[in-house]
Amino acid sequence: MAKEKKLVEKITSREEDFPKWYTDIVKEAKLCDYSNAKGCLNYLPNGYAIWENIQKNLDNRFKETGVENVSLPMLIPESLLQKEKDHIEGFAPEVAWVTKGGNEELEERYCIRPTSETLFCDAWKKQIHSYRDLPIVWNQWCSVLRWEKTTRPFLRSREFLWQEGHTIHATHEEAENRTKQMFQVYYDFVTQDLAIPLVCGKKTESEKFAGAEDTYTIEAMMHDGKSLQSGTSHFFGSGFPDAFDIKYLDKENKYHSCYETSWGLSTRIIGAIIMVHGDNEGLVLPPRIAPTQVMIIPIAQNKEGVLDTANTIKEKLKNVGIRTKLDDSEKSPGFKFAEQEMLGIPIRLEIGPKDIEKNEAVIVKRNTREKISVKINDLETKIPIILESIQKEMYEKANDFLNKHIFEAKTLDEMKKIAKENIGFIKAMWCGNPECEENIKSETEGFGSRCIPEEQKNLSKKCIYCGQEAKHMVVWGKSY
Repeated sequence: MAKEKKLVEKITSREEDFPKWYTDIVKEAKLCDYSNAKGCLNYLPNGYAIWENIQKNLDNRFKETGVENVSLPMLIPESLLQKEKDHIEGFAPEVAWVTKGGNEELEERYCIRPTSETLFCDAWKKQIHSYRDLPIVWNQWCSVLRWEKTTRPFLRSREFLWQEGHTIHATHEEAENRTKQMFQVYYDFVTQDLAIPLVCGKKTESEKFAGAEDTYTIEAMMHDGKSLQSGTSHFFGSGFPDAFDIKYLDKENKYHSCYETSWGLSTRIIGAIIMVHGDNEGLVLPPRIAPTQVMIIPIAQNKEGVLDTANTIKEKLKNVGIRTKLDDSEKSPGFKFAEQEMLGIPIRLEIGPKDIEKNEAVIVKRNTREKISVKINDLETKIPIILESIQKEMYEKANDFLNKHIFEAKTLDEMKKIAKENIGFIKAMWCGNPECEENIKSETEGFGSRCIPEEQKNLSKKCIYCGQEAKHMVVWGKSY
């Protein structure tokens, strides 16, 4: 028990210091650490395994909609990047440049990709000639580099892992529909597989992606009330394709512009999983993406038959598709329990001599610590049901927290009072003027616009800041 307590004491209380609690979990669960390349991460096995499951589940969802995976270069010639002025201006402060090859100065600088719209357009230009070549629906899993000044594990690093989808279409309507379709894919994945409830909608003009006509966002509320932008889908219109002179011939041999979309989700979503579901004992992982769903911990494993039974259970669970491990190390059971909780493994299965006598195993749910006795012969059928119950309970708990921390304000004074006294989001009306948007953020000490929800509610006819006619109800909040 002393060792168990020591392991947990390494985590600062979430209520005492939320940022320290977060970094303690990242460190003690061995998810990632900083490399010698300043601002860049080493993704350790525990953290990368979570990303692998995210990638697997999300990639399956992509492919169900017709997405094909590709791999494009990490280097972008400066001349290529300059073809879309608004885009490069938006990324200029974060771009890293390669100026030498070996010992020779390059004739042209190369940008290390911060994103790949220009690369995709350059590839499409060679492939698109007629309407028969459209649409093209591509995605790549890769890393990108953005020269961030301030970094935090998963949430913001210079190099990070992500997927970036890029599609090109014959019509405005088709591209817009794809933008919304991928936005829905993200929503379904995050709510269903990650058990994270969301606030969703369009970004305001000042918050949208550089070069986009519209940006759709999914926003998750962390346990400290701040928002984490968890995935975005962008409608680019014909701006990028026109800049690259990508046209197609229709059935009457007339040339037309193409329309582009882009959408991405990154490893910062692991930060969301930590900050939405984690507790003072460590991670709490949703079963659908947990690298290990069941950890078997034998009690009195030196006793005859205990390890044999534990191994038999492990093989039976693995055979029905449950990701299962057996901890037969020489560490004490108490330490193993604490370690399993730190790693967020959804189910702990305890099996000892007394359990074997009763032909039972003890199931402990990580999210609630509820103990359930299950007949050994029933484990293969009961555990999948318990895993799904955990998934559902985690979503319901997070959704309850979200709903209790969304407020409404009709006046600026009311909004400032709510912002001062509470954590969470505030719904309030806005006229559409970027100056009002910036002033609201300034006077509420950081409550910026998160999104314009599709479902609008007329809280007032007037903008909360200037008193002019309101155009939108906006969700406001602090963010990472």
